[in-house]
Amino acid sequence: MFIAEDEILRTLDEQGWNDFAAAAKAPFFTQAIRDKKIVGTKIAESVPDGLPQSAVKVLRHDKIPFVSYPYEWPFTMLQDAALLHLELVRSGLDDGIITKDGSSYNVQWNGARPVFIDAGSFEPLRSGEPWFGYRQFCQLFLYPLLLQAHRNLPFQQWLRGSVDGISPADCRAALRRRDLARRGVFSHVYVQSRLEASHADSDDVATDRLKASGFTTEMVANNVDKLHALVSKLRWKQANSEWSNYSERGHYTHDDLAQKRAFVVDAASQKHRTLVVDLGCNDGEFSKAVLPHADYVVALDSDPLVVDLLYRQLRDENERRILPLTMNLADPSPGLGWRGNERKAFLGRQPVDLALALALVHHLSISNNVPLAEVVAMLADLAAEVVVEFPDASDEKVQKLLRNKRAGVHDGYTRHNFEQALSDRFDILTSAELPSGTRSIYHARRR
Repeated sequence: MFIAEDEILRTLDEQGWNDFAAAAKAPFFTQAIRDKKIVGTKIAESVPDGLPQSAVKVLRHDKIPFVSYPYEWPFTMLQDAALLHLELVRSGLDDGIITKDGSSYNVQWNGARPVFIDAGSFEPLRSGEPWFGYRQFCQLFLYPLLLQAHRNLPFQQWLRGSVDGISPADCRAALRRRDLARRGVFSHVYVQSRLEASHADSDDVATDRLKASGFTTEMVANNVDKLHALVSKLRWKQANSEWSNYSERGHYTHDDLAQKRAFVVDAASQKHRTLVVDLGCNDGEFSKAVLPHADYVVALDSDPLVVDLLYRQLRDENERRILPLTMNLADPSPGLGWRGNERKAFLGRQPVDLALALALVHHLSISNNVPLAEVVAMLADLAAEVVVEFPDASDEKVQKLLRNKRAGVHDGYTRHNFEQALSDRFDILTSAELPSGTRSIYHARRR
């Protein structure tokens, strides 16, 4: 994969081209492209200079507005990505095509709609062969979903810490004995962990045995159908999380909220924005408020349940310009994978025109003990412009956070110190104190 002059290019060697050409002729593939379930893909007329000599063809892909990763998705997003993957595998089987792998990294998003981006993953199904992507699908889709559905174990940190996902042995160890009676757990977890422990046959030997035993395409299709039924029925029993039962704006007066919204919309509307990030989006009200002035909005919150609820709402609205993600900004996604570049760090991943930091500063500064100057430095790393809200120490929500802190530790948390830190890195274009007198809001441009 290459980015050349803002284009996404994929080079194919001879075998890769033969596989893609076979898939591209299949009815399911052209329909999936038409339905935007597979990323828009065209064959380049020529091979650009500087690409590998082995490249015989080059594909040009439509650009995804913002690249995200499975460890930044809540439960229902990973579930919907898994269902899309299985849908494509199953429809491909009817045309004699299958995917080479089963990675959750093959899916990206147009807002709240998943799209499969690995157009080079398809190949003709060979008689007697299984779906070689099955194990990877389990480790990067099924096991994370099972653990959150049955044990309420968040998968995000697990996936962030392991490029290969969750192994069968680890998944089995995390489940309880009684979970073996749950649908799909015995066959997809217990049996697979036993095979792993016994050093099962290599793929080549296993494939030969499958052919000899009369393994058929119908068997592959049956397994995919069962996986689809299993994944579609999984539910995260959503225990109440700290902020999910209420809007972060529940304590605002009507006048405060009206002035805050007007300030945010005015700042966003001063010019059209390509990309806006809403840091601490809660239920997404302000993400939606700035959308008329932006091509795309990434809505971030540290609470996976809040983001899951927002995603389902956006999905039901068929919203394709707001991408909800879950992330703790005190510990944002770092650069991961080969040489730290395979999966980009969140900060600096893509250019940002405007960042909203509403009801965020006090959480970072007090809950996470991040100095105000460092909070501002993070905002400076992220965006050319910011709209940032500062609730002072007398604010109701700040008082709640301070109750569990030692007296004097956060004496430096003052409006004066925040404004000084902001002025050190930004030009403050305009500011306002909300009518209640405990919160101020600023529109600033990074120097």
